Amino acid sequence: MVLSLFLLSLLASAASAELSKAVRYACQSPTRDPLKGCPKHTLLVDRSASNSSHGAERFSTIQSAVLSLPQDNTTQYILILPGQYTEQVNISRPGPLYLLGQTGSPDSVGRNTVEVLWHQATGTATTGTLDNAYTSTLTIAPTLNSSLTGSGPTGNPVPADTPFGNFDFRAYNLNFTNDYLPYSAGPSLALSTSYANTGFYRCSFSSYQDTIYVGKLANSYMSHCEIAGQTDFLYGFGTLWIEKSELKMRSCGGGITAWKGTNTTFENKYGVYIHSSSVVAANSSIAPAMVGKCALGRPWNAQHRSVFAESYLDASIRPSGYITWGSTDPRVTNLTMMAEYRDFGPGWNETGRIEGNVTRVLTAKEWEPYSSPAKVFQYFKSGKTGNVGWVDWWA
Repeated sequence: MVLSLFLLSLLASAASAELSKAVRYACQSPTRDPLKGCPKHTLLVDRSASNSSHGAERFSTIQSAVLSLPQDNTTQYILILPGQYTEQVNISRPGPLYLLGQTGSPDSVGRNTVEVLWHQATGTATTGTLDNAYTSTLTIAPTLNSSLTGSGPTGNPVPADTPFGNFDFRAYNLNFTNDYLPYSAGPSLALSTSYANTGFYRCSFSSYQDTIYVGKLANSYMSHCEIAGQTDFLYGFGTLWIEKSELKMRSCGGGITAWKGTNTTFENKYGVYIHSSSVVAANSSIAPAMVGKCALGRPWNAQHRSVFAESYLDASIRPSGYITWGSTDPRVTNLTMMAEYRDFGPGWNETGRIEGNVTRVLTAKEWEPYSSPAKVFQYFKSGKTGNVGWVDWWA
């Protein structure tokens, strides 16, 4: 591997100390001089800017700012002014990169002022058969190959010498949208991340099918975010932890989660963990038609692992909780972990979970090995847990 586990940990810890909450708030605050209060050399993205007329630190697109950065391990910052940016953003640099949306309310995802928008899907007669990765609004991965989803139980084969990508990417107060159509019409990703550590704080992600993809060897942490989808809108191979966030169901298709486990030489914790969050119908007008119809998830392969823990479930959730992949292809074995721990609300139905015989209701002892990000985020190809130096706990 390119960087030792020790060095990765040091780099992530050092980077996390460089952007205090006070400095970030000062940088994000709207002022006459947008970069006042920002770390030195912060780049500015202003959709009304002309790259040729405002100097080296002002850009009209997010991607042009990203492409100007060195491909090294230095910490870099980009402040994005309010507006809608219709573009795909692709990040391959290994060093820490923090994207900041300008806002007067950094503690409110509902008052974000920056949206990154794309319109693309795949997998149908009208959209073609491109890999899911090509549709994503935001992609963080070291190589194109590592970002590809592929097909079959193990997905796209990634060369063994592929290095780990960004070890500390963060986005604050940004909305990522893929609005190919206002319903599920093939995979249309708002986020794709693979071979990287990524953190999202008070961000929103909106699509209908496959909204968020956390690919191979990726660790992704989301806090106080909003995630909207219809079909399998949390899916992947890596590890995703969602904390104090809101999952918004735009209809009931497939499940909320669909994960592929992977055989490794070490015990792995790959999966999706939703903790202290809420799972609700996207709006009151569609809620009555969804009562009892939405599944917490279904197994993309038999090694699917997902847990909804200490979370509020509205009446949209099916009595069984989870479901099989299909009647003739259930993909459920003793390796499948589709589980809940101390969920509550009208969507929690203990009798229904038992009768459905798919959902595992965990005891405190069974939940304990997965009960914090430090217990599930692993270092690159090692199985060693505790890879959390890049998480902003105070955001």
